[in-house]
Amino acid sequence: MTDPASVVPPVTDERVPDFCRALGLPGLADVHVHFLPPRLLRRVWAYFDAAGPLVGTEWPIRYRWSDADRVAHLRRLGVRAFSALAYAHRPGMAAELNRWTLDFARDTPGCLASATFHPEPEAPGYVAAALAEGARLFKVHLQVGGFAPTDPALDQVWGMLSDAGVPVVVHAGHAPVGTAHTGPDPFAALLARHPRLTAVVAHLGAPDYRAFLDLAETYERVRLDTTMAFTPFFDQFVPFPTDELPRLRELGLAGKVLLGSDFPNIPYPYADQVAGLARLDLGDDWLRAVCWNNAATLFDLP
Repeated sequence: MTDPASVVPPVTDERVPDFCRALGLPGLADVHVHFLPPRLLRRVWAYFDAAGPLVGTEWPIRYRWSDADRVAHLRRLGVRAFSALAYAHRPGMAAELNRWTLDFARDTPGCLASATFHPEPEAPGYVAAALAEGARLFKVHLQVGGFAPTDPALDQVWGMLSDAGVPVVVHAGHAPVGTAHTGPDPFAALLARHPRLTAVVAHLGAPDYRAFLDLAETYERVRLDTTMAFTPFFDQFVPFPTDELPRLRELGLAGKVLLGSDFPNIPYPYADQVAGLARLDLGDDWLRAVCWNNAATLFDLP
């Protein structure tokens, strides 16, 4: 690798702001942060506690705190822009989730207004409403939602998002547990229908990293987020292939790799995510691009 990173990987959360200052960044931009209505969040955490079928392993939630405490911690870390990703696991809940997440963003400086959808007749209507209210980012989880991205009920929605140029974070990969609708093939079929879709593939598409890197190279508006990748926890299950690091570097410098963390639903310190990126030795310019500049360009951050 050329141009190795000169910054020190942060070993604790308290060291993350030092990492940002060393790179000359105003902070971090994290496109994969979750905030949910309290009742739903408790259910999600209970599912992780039980290592449910779509989790598949012991997964103790690190940041089991109130919304206010989690926002305060993001600020201490230097996270200046973050999402409030929610996703519908069944019909009939997305519109209500959108109301909550959009209100949360309105009341929380630095939070990108986020929304979701599910294949159902009402989807075009509430997606249009969310866009009109300023939604800047959508999230769908093909694994948890249990639907194909090419479901005909979503054709109009994907078209609306393509036309608007509003990104959608898509959990399209098989990790941690694959389903009939995850993996590169269903997502590639979606892009063949909607090649102008601005999509951010969660977790770098793990474990099918190579195939999702191919899609990011092929489609101008497809990006990848780093969520959980290069952490000791994730590497024990789905390590990134080292021979693909040069391609990851080029994509990052081209604006196509964004920082993601899955905060607060992670079983390790936030610093592990940042340190994992620094230890790749892909260069300070790559770290600046991934940790701030690429998201700043995508979302027109100040």
